[in-house]
Amino acid sequence: MYLLGFDIGSSSIKAALVDAATGQTVGIAQYPEQEMEILAPMPDWAEQHPSVWWEAVCQATRKLMASTGADPARVAAIGISYQMHGLVAVDKQGEVLRPSIIWCDSRAVAIGDRAFQAIGADYCLEHYLNTPGNFTASKLRWVQENEPAVFEKIHKIMLPGDYIAYRMTGETCTTITGLSEGIFWDFAEHTPARKLMEYYGIPESMLPEIRGVFEPQGHLHAAAAAALGLPPGIPVGYRAGDQPNNALSLNVLRAGEVAATGGTSGVVYAVAPGPVHDVQQRVNGFAHVNYTHEQPLTGVLLCINGAGSQYRFIRQIAGDNSISYSDMEAAAATAPTGSDGITILPFGNGAERMLGNKTPGSRISGLNFNRHEKRHLYRAALEGIAFAFVYGMEALRDMNIPVSLLRVGNDNLFQSAIFSNTVATLVGTAIEMHATTGAVGAAKAAGVSVGIYKNIEEAMQGGHIVHRYEPQSETEAYQAAYERWKKELMNQDF
Repeated sequence: MYLLGFDIGSSSIKAALVDAATGQTVGIAQYPEQEMEILAPMPDWAEQHPSVWWEAVCQATRKLMASTGADPARVAAIGISYQMHGLVAVDKQGEVLRPSIIWCDSRAVAIGDRAFQAIGADYCLEHYLNTPGNFTASKLRWVQENEPAVFEKIHKIMLPGDYIAYRMTGETCTTITGLSEGIFWDFAEHTPARKLMEYYGIPESMLPEIRGVFEPQGHLHAAAAAALGLPPGIPVGYRAGDQPNNALSLNVLRAGEVAATGGTSGVVYAVAPGPVHDVQQRVNGFAHVNYTHEQPLTGVLLCINGAGSQYRFIRQIAGDNSISYSDMEAAAATAPTGSDGITILPFGNGAERMLGNKTPGSRISGLNFNRHEKRHLYRAALEGIAFAFVYGMEALRDMNIPVSLLRVGNDNLFQSAIFSNTVATLVGTAIEMHATTGAVGAAKAAGVSVGIYKNIEEAMQGGHIVHRYEPQSETEAYQAAYERWKKELMNQDF
């Protein structure tokens, strides 16, 4: 039997097929090959049409099944990982009412700040682990204030993964971990966030039914099955946001374990034994995939919005859209540590939580027209993202969350030795790269829901380390470049 997993990103959709008996990956497919468009009709806005995600899911599935030659009738369960914090609003017929306001959209920052002040900082941090900030609940309030005709038509709101599951099954449901990422969950009361929703004027009836992360959440209906090229009736048995799911994929399931990823955004995700918050609100706390009332494991998430998005932008402005990222890495490796004085701040992709929800934008400084070449820009871009990771991880240590080992997947920015060595050296910890992806993790997790695996620990067994980055012994150049980067950041007026 096979298990099918999806990772619904803002850049592309990835699909993975796993052999349930061996746990081995049969194949992985991505669609589209180029990044999906993010619409920005106003500064600091970011939207995508949910229909684009669904079409990409269908295309990726057909591509995967064709490339592997696998029998679709042997697919036992489907799991979904998805970009977090997005808002999808549908009417009573299930039709999408407006483009999704996605994770890197900054329009609701002021709304969340007002709610934080009105409800009270202590209450919000104790009950929600976060300021309402720029999360899904605040985005919904923005729709209410600015698009009242749309708001009046809303029957249910969903997260991106909820919507894809709905397109597959026709059922609207969500999870506690999903509600927590939208600031719709009250950790102290173990209920939906009623006080915040009352303040915002959001009826609780707009929330979908809550189901368990690892339980059947519907079955593939005939129309969806035809679009995907699969037989109807396959259970959709798992759903989680991309960062909790990435941690699960790396077997980061217990308190004290830490995962990281470097895609369009960069994330460090540490598991805490219970609800915990940062008084400076630099990081976010959400219910982990294995959160229960009795064992309230919490994911502490540090997010840097401008990560892979910066590296892609540098490739574009250098006029080298045709160059591969591996060739960029090779060129960057010929530049010295510190990029010969170039410093880049990678904050050009929306409000940054670790900077107080400010939007400082990106900066390139120290550029010399007579000395510097594309290779220096490539390296400075990688180093700037790495420095942002290091800067943010100082918040975890302030919260007494140790970072003794980082586990990462074998994809995205961590494939760069320049990036990974910079992080490992400045944090002083090794980085383990595992042969897995979010889509593979989602596929295996779906196997738990249908009884193929006894529990998630059994499902995640069998992974192997493909590379290990150790801190470099010579740290002076790294430290000097990082201090220059921090000085540049502190000099910004934001």
